[in-house]
Amino acid sequence: MAEIELIMPKMGESVAEATIIKWLKEEGDTIEAEESVLEIATDKVDSEVPAPEDGVLKKKLFNEDDVVQVGQVIAIIETEGGASAAPSAPASEAPTQESAPAPAAAQEAEKMVANGVATAAVEIPRSANGKFFSPLVRSIAKEENVSLEELEKLDGSGSEGRVTKADILAYVDNRGSAPAASTPAPAAKAAPSAAPAAKSAPAPKPAAPVSMGANDEIIEMDRMRKMIADHMVMSKHTSPHVTSFVEADVTNLVNWRNKVKGEFLKREGEKITFTPLIIEALVKAIKDFPLINVSVDGTNIIKRGNINIGMAAALPSGNLIVPVIKNADNYNLVGLTKQVNDLARRARENKLSPDEISGGTYTLTNVGTFGNVLGTPIINQPQVAIMAAGAIIKKPAVVETPEGDMIAIRHKMFLSHSYDHRVVDGALGGMFVRRVADYLEQFDPNREF
Repeated sequence: MAEIELIMPKMGESVAEATIIKWLKEEGDTIEAEESVLEIATDKVDSEVPAPEDGVLKKKLFNEDDVVQVGQVIAIIETEGGASAAPSAPASEAPTQESAPAPAAAQEAEKMVANGVATAAVEIPRSANGKFFSPLVRSIAKEENVSLEELEKLDGSGSEGRVTKADILAYVDNRGSAPAASTPAPAAKAAPSAAPAAKSAPAPKPAAPVSMGANDEIIEMDRMRKMIADHMVMSKHTSPHVTSFVEADVTNLVNWRNKVKGEFLKREGEKITFTPLIIEALVKAIKDFPLINVSVDGTNIIKRGNINIGMAAALPSGNLIVPVIKNADNYNLVGLTKQVNDLARRARENKLSPDEISGGTYTLTNVGTFGNVLGTPIINQPQVAIMAAGAIIKKPAVVETPEGDMIAIRHKMFLSHSYDHRVVDGALGGMFVRRVADYLEQFDPNREF
């Protein structure tokens, strides 16, 4: 019999970890090649990990709700024939993508858990008052002088309120008391790949306590909402946001769409919305100003070779997801329309793959869908800019004609452009949104689709 390792797969650019949400197979179960073994979740999409070969699930190395780095071994599968694979490193020591180092106590605790000695070394019980504490959490608690009373008061983000490694490390960082004498203060360490600006930023203060009234109701965030919250807070801490606004006259565009939408649906089998029309203008503007299509890596600017447009989509649950049109500049208007409609539909049905929500280089969010005229969107890291398109509203406006200025009813729309002031100055950010508006205003009302 041979043993093979089931690895946490790479799920797109910038996706470094995933959460195990459900094991579909138990130890001892027979598995066929390509059969799903477990369900995982990245920032905004769920997926399944298939077995690479026929075999038997011999050992699960992680539990449900555990966060696993891309490239780590998550299970051992026993197969027929062949020599056994080389023993894999313990799960906590598997190679991972570079990330912020944990406090020394956490690193030591992980080693203890991997070596099977953590339970004996920790004085805090496995459970208290109905709460379960894992060996890793108990080890960190001991090393950081966190008492059982403090642990019991922590609101865990794991299954059934379990306190996770992330919960206790966040508590240690924010409680304000000194850690064990032999352990360097976690705040003194910074991620190796973080930008200099991020290194010098002060540590966030603990949230103020929230009082509860007699008629108040507690609604716990679901997993996706927690991840969105973390991503948004991280973006605001990473990038100094600046927003520029332009009002565009899109009368020609609106009249053209009204004229062709029936024929478009009949010929192409798709409804044409304003989103692909705006994306078409965005792509043209990005070609004019390629330094909008970049990311920041420390003190380096990475100029992206592809134009991959993310389009924010609201889900029935109220959460947000951003599917990505890869190489958007390779599509004509019909192709963009089909891409937009397909991604939006599968987003609502939760049928997107991890690769389809990763790799974006610029993002559009259409706040006009909800009747909003303006928005100040938060940058979708690691991008450096995002545009919000407001509702299209009829307004009286001054129009220049051969006979002189006249008042006419025009279709107007605000564009809001948020950008990272570390690398995008006001001139570039403002010229870019103006150029997008110019392309929309200069739309040819006689064009074919």
